[in-house]
Amino acid sequence: MIIDELDRLVEKLDLERKVRLLTGATVWSTHAEPDIGLRAMVTSDGPVGVRGEGWDERSPSLTLPSATALAATWDDDLVRLLGGLLAAEARRKGVHVLLAPTLNLHRSPLGGRHFECYSEDPLLTGRIGAAYIRGVQAGGVAATAKHYVANDSETERLTLDARVDEQTLRELYLAPFEAAVEAGVWAVMSAYNGVNGTTMSENPLLADPLKAAWGFDGVVVSDWGGVRSTGPAARAAQDLAMPGPQGSWGEALVAAVRAGDVPEAAIDDKVRRLLRLASKVGALDPGDPRDPGLPADGPAFPALAGREDHGPVLVEREDHDLAPAEQGDHGPAPAERRDHGLARAEWEDHGPVPAERGDHGPVLALLRRAVAAGTVLLRNEGSLLPLDPSRLRRVAVLGPNAATARIQGGGSAGVYPVSVVSPLDGIRDALSGTAEVLHSPGVHLDDRPTPLGTDNARNPLTGEPGVLVRLLDAAGVEIHAEHRLTGRILEPARIDSAAAVEIRALLSPEADGLWDLAVAGWGHVFLEADGRVLVDEEVERDTDDPATVHLSPPYRRARLTMAAGRDVELVSRRRLDPGSGIASVLAADPPWRDDEVELAAAVELARTCDAVVVVVGTTEEIESEGVDRTHLDLPGRQDELVRAVAAANPATVVVVNSGGPVLLPWREEVPAVLLSWFPGQEAGNGLADVLFGHAEPGGRLPTTWADRALVSTVPADGTLAYAEGLDIGHRAWLRQPTPPAYWFGHGLGYTSWSYESLSAPPDAVPGEPFSVRVRLRNTGERAGREVVQVYLSRPETGVARPARWLAGYATVDAGPGEVVDVTVDIPARAFQHWSAGHRTWRAEEGAFTVLAGRSVADLPLRGTALLGPEAPRPELVGERSPMLLKAP
Repeated sequence: MIIDELDRLVEKLDLERKVRLLTGATVWSTHAEPDIGLRAMVTSDGPVGVRGEGWDERSPSLTLPSATALAATWDDDLVRLLGGLLAAEARRKGVHVLLAPTLNLHRSPLGGRHFECYSEDPLLTGRIGAAYIRGVQAGGVAATAKHYVANDSETERLTLDARVDEQTLRELYLAPFEAAVEAGVWAVMSAYNGVNGTTMSENPLLADPLKAAWGFDGVVVSDWGGVRSTGPAARAAQDLAMPGPQGSWGEALVAAVRAGDVPEAAIDDKVRRLLRLASKVGALDPGDPRDPGLPADGPAFPALAGREDHGPVLVEREDHDLAPAEQGDHGPAPAERRDHGLARAEWEDHGPVPAERGDHGPVLALLRRAVAAGTVLLRNEGSLLPLDPSRLRRVAVLGPNAATARIQGGGSAGVYPVSVVSPLDGIRDALSGTAEVLHSPGVHLDDRPTPLGTDNARNPLTGEPGVLVRLLDAAGVEIHAEHRLTGRILEPARIDSAAAVEIRALLSPEADGLWDLAVAGWGHVFLEADGRVLVDEEVERDTDDPATVHLSPPYRRARLTMAAGRDVELVSRRRLDPGSGIASVLAADPPWRDDEVELAAAVELARTCDAVVVVVGTTEEIESEGVDRTHLDLPGRQDELVRAVAAANPATVVVVNSGGPVLLPWREEVPAVLLSWFPGQEAGNGLADVLFGHAEPGGRLPTTWADRALVSTVPADGTLAYAEGLDIGHRAWLRQPTPPAYWFGHGLGYTSWSYESLSAPPDAVPGEPFSVRVRLRNTGERAGREVVQVYLSRPETGVARPARWLAGYATVDAGPGEVVDVTVDIPARAFQHWSAGHRTWRAEEGAFTVLAGRSVADLPLRGTALLGPEAPRPELVGERSPMLLKAP
């Protein structure tokens, strides 16, 4: 829609109606304006799935691998395909705007939300993020680049002021957002934090560079609750305040405009941007008002073609109702997996799923392929991997994450998965009819209590698997009741007169002993078992962080001796106080075996098997939105388990199930280490494909793994100083006297490669792209995939630079003995630096070293490129923004 058309629509609205459009109508949707053909637009959290407008386990979502896993693929094309899948999911759920991707950087490994971000490197983050955006928006759904900018940690995230010098801000933290704008992103989310003294919803950086220098013509939406002022935020380039309907704008903004405090032209620009977005997602004059706003050219994802409603992919129960996989507090429980019934499609560009592994449809094949593509093989001594199934008779699958792996991180990015394949299930399926697969957890992690589910609880009213949720008024009278599938109720039905949420269930204990029971919520919480009161307590809210308030209320616990097979009726209740959220949880955990007995049982099992797979990882208390980590250790006695099992069986493979770096003190004591990240719903199948050689472990590290963090995430007096400047991640470790455990870009495959030559033009022209050609040979005995990485360095320089920086990458496939040439395109920006004095990008004339290889520390090829002089340019006139600090 052209500007003149948008202007005509804006002119039809009076001030009150224009301002009304700039605050959400609900938590997840914008206002409609029928007089100009504008429908409400629905937003939904991402990035691993499309949850929809609320938290309801009865509306499950296809669940992708975490952002770190996608970045580990270094595969733009695959990520674009996955973005198309998300677009189809969004349209199925009536969602117009997906609140993803997250383009913040891994400044410190202690960041608790790194699973939702791509990398420590701005180029890799920008390219993977751009591919995600293109895939989503090709399906007519808006992507949202977030959180602009410097929201790189969680501690005091609502209020901290990030102090970042101008060169660092431009070259590192703003760079992925610039790439998103170049990719045509339709929305950008402003962050909670401040940058250089001003909160981001009021920050001049929204105007320039975002809208002015980069030409962003989309909508700047706030993070939820991030607009905290009327005039300052409205005068800034902040366009949409979410959620609604309350907020800092509304009538106060109308008054501010009439008082001359905010120009009406600024309001018009915001509305114009909102209408442009609505036009792109099909919410402006779309024709049929019942249509959720889908583009006219059909489904974004070919695998969904032929389905009239693009309906949800669900697990079917015997009564023909549809139910999703069970969702626990820190991940889902395994569920029966079935064919999705999707239209057939050939996926020749990413290879078939081996026939013997089963045909689960093109969507599951794509998710399964993504798991393998992001899995990083850190170590493979003696070529233990891939395992040969024909040589296996007994296989032990051990570890606390083997039977219930974490497939996603905690916080607002969470979804209820359609189905989940655990590592144990995937390995059992792969070895069915070939080898016996045995399991022992080995250790128990002290984590949050486990919500009731359909596997151990029944609705006391109907007898159906699940729980009964009731809303009560102030007198305790039931005003609403519904059947739910989990004891973790983040959003019950919304009824204004509700004063309390009650969860009832018949728990069917599977073991004798002392059970742990728990209730979670803010305000007054209550728990009873068979009429016996176990908890009756006031829980005062002690945080303003929305992720904690609405998603992770505190637990109050009790213990009760139960007998196996004898039902116990549990009743939890929490009062709905204003501002305390509505989440409520009823949880139960069986008695655990003594730690020593559990560990000894796992070690003895390992001793009797031909091979062992140990799955270790983190918990939601360690990696989740709203909290940073205080250390990098694996929780519990997992390190002890790995060492004991490796000593008992030399054929031990360790799978690390975490979203970000953890310490691996035993890494030299085991022959094989795989990093699976948070792998999404096809976790077990993708892992099995890698373990048994049906797929290459395609991942390369998007972030350095080290034994310590070099920078802190804890602000001092509200300020977080980015004093390290340009040197984060591998850039910082290149200046350290000792190397990290595993370098950025590292990752092994199942073949070997010889890097034979590098060729490039001897001269580079400032402002022009540059191509490097690398020749390499597959020297192994099987086909493989390699990620060819090109870095630049400039030892003799007059400006602040990292010791070495990623300039480009490309992937290549080759058969055994095959020689291949791959061209790596180097953008002009790779040779440039930001000049704070000139307020522009500059190129330093002279020699740059060009290096190519397998990681930032394994670069066997090198050459030299001479960068010529810049063309003369006029000096810029004007003052520098006080929001940008000059580099020292």
